[in-house]
Amino acid sequence: MFSVLRISLRAIRRNIMRSVLTMLGIIVGISAVIVGVSMGAGAKAQVDASIANMGQNLLIIFSGNMARGGVRGGFGASGTLTKADYDAIRREVIGVAGVSPEVRGNAQVQFSSENTSVSYWGVSAEFVAIRSYKFLDGGNFTDADVRAANKVCLLGKTTAETLFGEGNNPVGQIVRIRNAPFTVVGWLAPKGANSFGADQDDLVVMPYTSAMKRLSGDDKFRAINVQAQSAAVLADVQTQLEELLRQRHRITNPEDDDFMVRSQQEFSEFANSTNRIMTVIIGAFAGISLVVGGIGIMNIMLVSVTERTREIGIRMAVGARGRDVLRQFLTEAIVLSVLGGALGIAAGYWLAPLLTRFAGFPTLISEGSVILAFSVSALIGVVFGFFPALKAANLDPIDALRYE
Repeated sequence: MFSVLRISLRAIRRNIMRSVLTMLGIIVGISAVIVGVSMGAGAKAQVDASIANMGQNLLIIFSGNMARGGVRGGFGASGTLTKADYDAIRREVIGVAGVSPEVRGNAQVQFSSENTSVSYWGVSAEFVAIRSYKFLDGGNFTDADVRAANKVCLLGKTTAETLFGEGNNPVGQIVRIRNAPFTVVGWLAPKGANSFGADQDDLVVMPYTSAMKRLSGDDKFRAINVQAQSAAVLADVQTQLEELLRQRHRITNPEDDDFMVRSQQEFSEFANSTNRIMTVIIGAFAGISLVVGGIGIMNIMLVSVTERTREIGIRMAVGARGRDVLRQFLTEAIVLSVLGGALGIAAGYWLAPLLTRFAGFPTLISEGSVILAFSVSALIGVVFGFFPALKAANLDPIDALRYE
């Protein structure tokens, strides 16, 4: 076996430039596989981290229906969730750790001479725990603040920096939201952008009663956030929520639902769908490059068989069998392909961090992608090297010795 490998390496070294050019298609294809898979894995990891950042075991009930009465609209566009629904969920659904309604809108927020347009969230006191927010300073508003519709709020880091300057503590200050004075009781720790690119720190959080009474004028909720006690009961809680709301809204056909319940897993699947499409496209181009590289190996091996016909004849004349010749040329093809695969893997390891550094695209190289790439390169050597090797093995020794 080692003698066959040694002879194969010697044959490759005899035409080093031709061998390198032959391997080029494999190198490009394998490096594209490594980079493409690492891009998909990096994007998925980023999305999963962002989804997990929303909170643990989270379900969100959106109001409205995508298609009712022949008119399509987004969830949350029409209010169908009421205070009574919220109370019923807290009272009747088993396995719930926390519930918070959600009222959203945009408003001008002002402090001194600084002002900014910001998204406000009207929620319950449980929202901070449900969405896993932490505090840089201060604390959460209370259930008493919610019941009394007190003018208190929490500021995200981006909003606080816009109004008070970087590093300045806003806790205890009074900001005006649509000219209504709100006392800042908490300064939220940053979360960064979510999986859709929106800044999660550019917001004002307040009691939902305050938002409905003083800002939006709504009497219904855009959404309701529900946290299950554990991942094990998540599906059961989702079923209970759907059944309860259908009963309360007198809906018999699920297709007529005026709400939608979505879990974190479904958010992740939706956000990752684009990444999967991108990975498939890159994989397709990499596959084409690998096929072209394989054809190049087959072509060069056929040329090598023609060039070494007399050598094959001499080997057969001194006792080599057809299978020995087959193994020799098949080994050369596999060596070419595997060397190209190894260089492609090295190129992929070099290119992936560069893509992250200069393009800002997250990449994550996994052992699985490297093993896959190496296996594919070896398989290409076997598939595309078999026909030239078989042709060499089937040469007639007498005709081979006469070949000039």
